[in-house]
Amino acid sequence: MSSRLFAISFDAHQPERLAHFWSGVLGLERADDRYDGVALLSGNDAGYRLGFRPSQAQKTAQNRLHFDLTSSSLEEQQETVARALDLGARHADVGQGPDASHVVLADPEGNEFCVLEPGNDFLAGCGFIGALACDGSQAVGYFWSEALGWPLVWDQDEETAIQSPNGGTKITWGGPPLMPDSDKDLHFDLVPDDDQQAEVERLLSLGAKRLDSAHGGDGSVLLADPDGNTFRVLTRR
Repeated sequence: MSSRLFAISFDAHQPERLAHFWSGVLGLERADDRYDGVALLSGNDAGYRLGFRPSQAQKTAQNRLHFDLTSSSLEEQQETVARALDLGARHADVGQGPDASHVVLADPEGNEFCVLEPGNDFLAGCGFIGALACDGSQAVGYFWSEALGWPLVWDQDEETAIQSPNGGTKITWGGPPLMPDSDKDLHFDLVPDDDQQAEVERLLSLGAKRLDSAHGGDGSVLLADPDGNTFRVLTRR
């Protein structure tokens, strides 16, 4: 028994506007959403969607999760940055320094993301969304490897990374210290392969925690991973 990563979802004050931004940056098409919010087809071998879920949460710190977008050339990197700025992004300072070869931006709702320089061997072949880079512990990397059935592709010096057996985006965790919860962030939406409640129990046995507001209005179950990041176990539809 396991779960499938159905979507990587943004908390969004304006889901339609944010979906329009990311569709324009990434060149993604709209998908029918069987759940609440707006969804885009990621076009990625890892098989997930991008979700934009209505939320009133306010961003209080740098996100724990952000996308690393890849480039095949300096010209492509510059084109991606220019396209994002035209669509409403802004430059962001997360301490990268003036000599950084990657460009840090924030989308119209303040979610940080990086446009990487060409030549990143670790993300070679992963696609345009090369990585979902997460601030998190080694333990949470192990948890998500077991939860999704994605093998570890990096495990060194408390840094971990997993990748779908089909390829595509890597999910990485940078090890301690853990940044504070930003309240408004990106989250995982899972769909169980079989019974929802049985899958919830399996995830709890792996180290997930129940939340006080355990059920969402759409029948989803809200849990937190070992680092306290909220995620949803959706109903099978």
